[in-house]
Amino acid sequence: MSDYLALQVAAGVLVNAAGEVLVALRATHRHQGGLWEFPGGKIEPGESIQAALARELWEELGIRVLQAHPLLRIPYRYPDRAVLLEVWRVTRYAGEPFGREGQIWRWIAPEALPTLSFPGANLPIVTAARLPSLYLITAPAPQEDFFSRLKQALDAGVRLIQLRLPGLTEDQYATLAEPAMVLCQRAGARLLLNCAPALANRLGADGIHLSASHLRTLSSRPLSRQHWVAASCHNVEELVAARRLGADFVVLSPVLPTASHPEACSLGWETFESLIADAGIPVYALGGITPRHLPLAHAYGAQGIAVLGAIWNAPDITEAIRGFVF
Repeated sequence: MSDYLALQVAAGVLVNAAGEVLVALRATHRHQGGLWEFPGGKIEPGESIQAALARELWEELGIRVLQAHPLLRIPYRYPDRAVLLEVWRVTRYAGEPFGREGQIWRWIAPEALPTLSFPGANLPIVTAARLPSLYLITAPAPQEDFFSRLKQALDAGVRLIQLRLPGLTEDQYATLAEPAMVLCQRAGARLLLNCAPALANRLGADGIHLSASHLRTLSSRPLSRQHWVAASCHNVEELVAARRLGADFVVLSPVLPTASHPEACSLGWETFESLIADAGIPVYALGGITPRHLPLAHAYGAQGIAVLGAIWNAPDITEAIRGFVF
């Protein structure tokens, strides 16, 4: 890790009122020149990440950081050097950005980020910038009011959902998945199917969510980069496997004790933080999590929270997710 620390870099994901993300063009004479990047710069010896990010954003863009939280850490090796990106999401700032160093910069919609060329180390940030803070997981058994609950969640602003229905045949799963996909597409939400990759591909799904056991059987990414691939993880070995596989993001659990799996040993927030330190991809916290845990999850470096019962089984889904910032 010492070579990473020699090139430790703070980077910020800034979002404006329209939901657009700020990116800047690297000068051609610099390393990875001519590519787009997220604003930031090298952390000086003895300088904290927060201080470095605040300094860099002032020097580059003329803005004052008022509120920010960790988003992800990315250890990355180029052929000629190694870097460790400390990426933070800036949620409040003062001033209007402008290129103080004469650099080219622009606001861009998150979904358009993949159309730009970024350095390899920045690619997980592109993914994180496109993901919301809430990943909703459906109940493991279909209820009579399944589609009513799904519509309530979508109407309340949920934009990333996993359809988890273990124990069904492929035909039974497809019968529920197809109308659920239509509802999500109409709302502009992504629905990831927890099923075989071949079925997800046949149904034209946005992507898949791999169980930990399924993850361990794979040696390559099961779907193209046009689809989302997520995975469930419980330890560092599975986190490494997910990154090697090319997963876009993972869910790490159980963070806290859960009623559904009381025998499982919960990680706790400190262990969660240490496990994801070098994950290099966005991580959602799952297990005993409720909407009120979102600020805490952000403080420990999570992309956000993955929630099942606290939202899906709530008497009022809209009320359960009120107050979220997506």
